[in-house]
Amino acid sequence: MHILPVLLLASLVVAPGCLSLPKKGDSTRNTIKSIINIAQTTLVHIRILRAEFPVTLQIESSAPSINGLTNISYDLGLLDNELQSPDSLSQIQADVSSLEGLVRSLALTMNCPVKAKPRGQTGDNSFPDTHLYLTLTKVQSYLDKFLLNKDKLKVC
Repeated sequence: MHILPVLLLASLVVAPGCLSLPKKGDSTRNTIKSIINIAQTTLVHIRILRAEFPVTLQIESSAPSINGLTNISYDLGLLDNELQSPDSLSQIQADVSSLEGLVRSLALTMNCPVKAKPRGQTGDNSFPDTHLYLTLTKVQSYLDKFLLNKDKLKVC
């Protein structure tokens, strides 16, 4: 009979800690983990899509430098705009758009200056397959470099 009051008291003592909201640091860490997971998943999507091309083109693309949240957010916005047109890139565009939104949110949470989201551009689609491959190469190059510099998610 004495066990029931002890269990009740123990549950009341432990419960407030279980019900508390996550701290800002925990939230930031979780957001960074989500950003990294989405970037890794997007790279898998790109590799699968590139494997469907009948011929591998030898196109190289250099990614811009990754300096901090402000630049990452802006660069992802540019890539998001570039991914808008081809229908076959809708999943990758959704991934990049999600990444951009999470990075922008993280930057605002950390009181970083955030540039306005770049406006969409209409590109020349005279050679749609080449444009598609080049766009995938740009996104892959940027995300590879981004993952190597993921520590920049902690600075403005």
